[in-house]
Amino acid sequence: MNALSALHNRVSMPRLTGPAPTAEQQEAMFRAALRAPDHAWLRPWRFLVLEGADLERLGELFHAAALARCGDPSAEEVQRARKLPLRAPMIIVAICSPKVHPKVPAQEQEMSCAVAVGNMLLAAHALGLGAVWRTGDPARDPVIREGLGLSAEESIVAFLYVGQPLGEPKPVPLLDSRDFFQRWPDN
Repeated sequence: MNALSALHNRVSMPRLTGPAPTAEQQEAMFRAALRAPDHAWLRPWRFLVLEGADLERLGELFHAAALARCGDPSAEEVQRARKLPLRAPMIIVAICSPKVHPKVPAQEQEMSCAVAVGNMLLAAHALGLGAVWRTGDPARDPVIREGLGLSAEESIVAFLYVGQPLGEPKPVPLLDSRDFFQRWPDN
């Protein structure tokens, strides 16, 4: 698949199944991530790759976080939390790890990490894989942050769920670029 086809046709695939991407597919995705724009070559990111039993351990973290938030072990949110990471055979946790730099603010570094995630989504699509970018409460939860070993300066940018697409992708909506792009000054 060529680059423009991947860019024009990629959609999130929230329903995934195994097997996980092969080692070669993973390496292609990882290399795509590392080509994200990165002012001053700070490499303001790190990625945790979880498969198999690691997904169950992440489910335990999600469960502990939901219980701490809610306090009611019978709450639907708490009961559901353990299963959330099992919706894909592999999850890549994208962590922005900003560096102190006089010309590159932390916000720009977080955007660089986000582009790295976007590059992995496009690479997964080009490889025939399915992927979906998730964040939500788990991305900001202190129990999960601590359990994954984040420092105070770091932030979770994405839980990138990756696997084999289950079902057909949604049709790509056709958008008119004129609705979003204009010449400046307006002529």
